[in-house]
Amino acid sequence: MLTLRGKGVSGGVAIGRARLLHREKMKIKQYAVSDIEAEWRRYEAALTKTVSELERLYEWSREEIGHENAQIFSVHAMMAQDEDFNDAVRTIIVGQGNNAEYAVSMAAQQFSSAFAEMDDAYMRERATDVGDIAQRILQNLTAGRQGEATDKSDTPTGEGDIICAENLTPSETVQLDRHSVSAFVTAQGSANSHTAILSRTMDLPAVVGVGDGLGAIEDGVIIAVDADNGEVYVDPDAPTLRALRLRIEQNAHARTILQKYRGRESRTLDGHRIEICANIGGIEDMEEVIRNDADGVGLFRSEFLYLGRTDFPSEEEQFEAYRRVLERIPGKRVVVRTLDIGADKKATYFGLAPEENPALGMRAIRISLTRPDVFLTQARALLRASCYGTLAVMFPFVTSTEEVRRLMSLWERAKADLRERGEAYADRVEIGIMIETPAAAIISDRLAPLVDFFSIGSNDLTQYTLALDRQNAALDEFCDSHHEAVLRLIRHTVQSARRAGIWVGICGELGADLALTEEFLRMGIDELSVTPTSVLPLRERVCTLRVERQESMVDDYTKTGGEL
Repeated sequence: MLTLRGKGVSGGVAIGRARLLHREKMKIKQYAVSDIEAEWRRYEAALTKTVSELERLYEWSREEIGHENAQIFSVHAMMAQDEDFNDAVRTIIVGQGNNAEYAVSMAAQQFSSAFAEMDDAYMRERATDVGDIAQRILQNLTAGRQGEATDKSDTPTGEGDIICAENLTPSETVQLDRHSVSAFVTAQGSANSHTAILSRTMDLPAVVGVGDGLGAIEDGVIIAVDADNGEVYVDPDAPTLRALRLRIEQNAHARTILQKYRGRESRTLDGHRIEICANIGGIEDMEEVIRNDADGVGLFRSEFLYLGRTDFPSEEEQFEAYRRVLERIPGKRVVVRTLDIGADKKATYFGLAPEENPALGMRAIRISLTRPDVFLTQARALLRASCYGTLAVMFPFVTSTEEVRRLMSLWERAKADLRERGEAYADRVEIGIMIETPAAAIISDRLAPLVDFFSIGSNDLTQYTLALDRQNAALDEFCDSHHEAVLRLIRHTVQSARRAGIWVGICGELGADLALTEEFLRMGIDELSVTPTSVLPLRERVCTLRVERQESMVDDYTKTGGEL
């Protein structure tokens, strides 16, 4: 038995036969072309076909993996049409007289290298995207499927196959037969790779970054994946197989038990109720929300309406999206986060200037406040949709009371616009803010009287409190979301909310951390919003706890003068 070690990015255990995916490298030749304009038209035809394929792939995959994850293919279509990339291709074809295949290959290498050398780990992963896009264009130029990942196993694939590859592109991952695949193993990749993201969505165990160890895996050999511990066992011995099969049975039994929590309130043994809601990226994710019996939507990431396109979504388009989500869960609250473009979510048509440190740059409400026309369009769409359900709206990345006052002024202006147009909106829409920075947490006592609720974005709060880039895999050992400073800021925020009489929730990854559920309940958290598949495990945890809330928190807060 050989043990390989990597990083588990989607938990669970699987046993099956290795299915190796090999990517045959395309042989690109450079040659001079006699008819340059005809060569450029040939490239344009291949590009048009590529964009069309990506758009179809988006439409298909959003039904399979949800809008948020399928969005990568819209982004790929936009990247394929990127002006800088196409200018680079044109220079090599028209300016230098080379063939289109060579031009695409050289331009892709240039852009891929630029991404790979970036400091930001998330942006480094985009080098894979460039390669995927270029491969599609090259395949359309050669009118063949040369260079595509192919199955080299001598045995037919069947249930329990474990996909092993150097890396997997998004298109390869989503088009695998989900019924015959039980896990992923890759030599490269990180927690931010598309393999990792999609494996979590597909609820399949995945271990990435096993490096050269991948070469020790032969087609058809039995392997076992322990993604909880980041280990892969090649030709496992009998004791290892017994232990892992027992864990698979235990996991399956646990999933069966979870079903008894469907339709139940999320209430502790001593009567404290908490709302367990779901995070979504669009209407396509609502099936998972309903299937997992969430108490509502605690985070609708509205920025996904802005991504993967070449112009701003209209008021009517946004209104329809919000209305459809609200109508799917009548009587349950839907919390929409206003657009959070910037940082790792790019939309070129916004015309944002390049930034050395985008995580600290022009993003979220900073765009809303400097581009009020964009915010007002979204606000009017939200207000119109509020007639169709229970809507709440929250503003991301707030750092001051002045920002909240300015946003509320714009919100009132949107209402005035609708009154002038004679259009209806709900009398009552809760307005909240996200607590994502130490600044917001520290002055939460000043912010609380201005709003109806807080939603703590624990991912960003951890990042900014600990001064680290959470997209950088090299910093994983330093990214301690249980850090005393993070928990103290959360506790202070809850105290501020309690004192002002508003409700408070958590919508980051910490919300699904079962090790902290009891602590959050004791603090007085009212809502936890998590991925849809985390709803029932979290409800089970809540329903088995006996928790006495820290009702003395307000007194303690007063005694200390609100100090942390």
